[in-house]
Order: sequence, then C-alpha cells, then structure tokens
Amino acid sequence: MMKLFWCPQTRAVRALWMLEELGEPFERVTIDIRDESRAPHPEFDVASPMGKVPALVDGEVAIAESAAICLYVADRYSSGNLAPAIDDPERGRFLYWMFYTPAAIEPAMSEKITGTEPNKLSNGWGDWTTMLSTLEQGLESGPWLLGNRFTAADVMVGSSVAFMRQFNMLPESETLGAYADRCLERPAYTRAREAEAI
Repeated sequence: MMKLFWCPQTRAVRALWMLEELGEPFERVTIDIRDESRAPHPEFDVASPMGKVPALVDGEVAIAESAAICLYVADRYSSGNLAPAIDDPERGRFLYWMFYTPAAIEPAMSEKITGTEPNKLSNGWGDWTTMLSTLEQGLESGPWLLGNRFTAADVMVGSSVAFMRQFNMLPESETLGAYADRCLERPAYTRAREAEAI
C-alpha cells in the first residue's frame, strides 16, 4: 500500500488530492516539518532527502516533490486516465502543464510576494503577467488543461490557482475564476481539504 508523508497546510495537499482522485488505498502519515525537534523517521528521511513534504513510499519506490509524486502515481496507477499514455500525442502538452506549477507559477508568485524586480528575458518563468496570460490561454479550450480531460496536471495547476484565490492573488479573470471553481468542486479535492482540517 502507498504511504504518503504529509503535513497540513503545505504543498502536500496536492499529493493528497492526487491520491484521492486515484481512489486507490493509501496510508497517510503526518510529519510535522515545522517541529525542529521531531524524531527522525527512516522511511521519510530516505524518500525526502531535504526533509520536505510531500513524500511517498510505494513498495521499493521512495519519491518526494509533489509534481514527481503526481506524475508517478498517475503513470503507475492511472495511465490513460489521469495521465496520457507515453505514446499519446497529448503527452507533450500534459507534461508541459504537469510542471508548470514548479517551473512558472511558484517562481512568479515568489517574485510577486517578495517584490523582486522581474526580469522577463532572463527568467525561465517570464514574469507574473506572462505566467497568468499563458495559463489563461492554456485553459481556452477547457474546461481542463487538456480540454475535456481532467488529469494530474490539473491537480498541480489547480492547487496553485486555488492557493492564489485563497490569498487574494488571483486576478479578475473569468477563465481562471471558473477553473478555480471547477477544481474546488471536485469531490477528491474536498476530501483532501477536509483531511487538513482534522
């Protein structure tokens, strides 16, 4: 059985949402990453060398980072459903959006929050405005990033859009607002958020 190491109110909610979408049994193990005096946990320490959540252990597989976990789970347990198969022409677009959160959204958000002067030409993520307009364009054929097909990429990007809304960072955008609504209405997302409140 898969074992998810997580901590409430962290990016680990993405992996929890993904596992809820999958519908396979898993064990949830809380690791309080904010407690500097917490005891070592051998399985977690192997899975997450940086001591960050989420981390996943699945038999002999030990993996950290939410995008890597979501991709692994989708490919291993739901290929063709939550992830296009390797030979599916949509696979390239899926992979682009799968990593859009760590590659573009999070760096642009960090820049926005800290007030760092953007350098659109040097930064791989462009800037805040470019990141948002690219995402809006990607959702034009919606309702999901791959059109009518909900995938693990929507878990990654949708969690970020929900975060931006929660912290009043989401701009006035009918496209992004409607996408956030669709993500928040998914039963698996609801279950993941409810787990955070326990």
